[in-house]
Amino acid sequence: MSKKFGNLFTISAPSGAGKTSLVNALLEQDSQIRVSISHTTREKRDGEIDGQDYFFVDSLEFKSMCESDYFLESATVFGNDYGTSKSWVSEQLEDGLDVILEIDWQGALQTHKWMVKKYGDAGTGIFILPPSLKSLRARLMSRGQDNEEVIATRMAQATTEMSHYQQADYLVINDSFDRALEDLQSIINTKRLCVRSQSFEHKSFLSSIINNLE
Repeated sequence: MSKKFGNLFTISAPSGAGKTSLVNALLEQDSQIRVSISHTTREKRDGEIDGQDYFFVDSLEFKSMCESDYFLESATVFGNDYGTSKSWVSEQLEDGLDVILEIDWQGALQTHKWMVKKYGDAGTGIFILPPSLKSLRARLMSRGQDNEEVIATRMAQATTEMSHYQQADYLVINDSFDRALEDLQSIINTKRLCVRSQSFEHKSFLSSIINNLE
């Protein structure tokens, strides 16, 4: 195990809030972060790569993985199943790397409970919101992928999702992309500097301080 222990971050947001774009930009400027790749029963879209965007599995395989306690969290979103590997997350954290889970609020709660049980630390929950409902609707419409009925459904689901922002530790409003990215990086840096993280990385030095007092 690395002398440094990684931090786990869950990032939740409604569709259209810019979560994926922000996370991708964060990865480009911070080499110590990894994003968990979920297993899903969703059909692969054009341009997606198995093992890079998702691990694509069928319903029977997903059910078998659930029954074998493979996932630290799993959820059904828009009729498709998603799950996060326990072993992969543990390996990254124990190698000293920070891990991001792009996940809905229900999955975030499951993840934090698992973290407390396994490591005694819940990790850090981050919620990303658009500046307004009007802005969110405009972003969904600008994609040109969905009709009015689908957009109305997504807006209703997004409103439900956003109502759980208070369950996170930090809230980022994505009005200005650059400012939101800066805020996101600041949260990551703050967690890295907390006493728990620093005590793990600098255990020998900090222990010497206490020992010299005895």
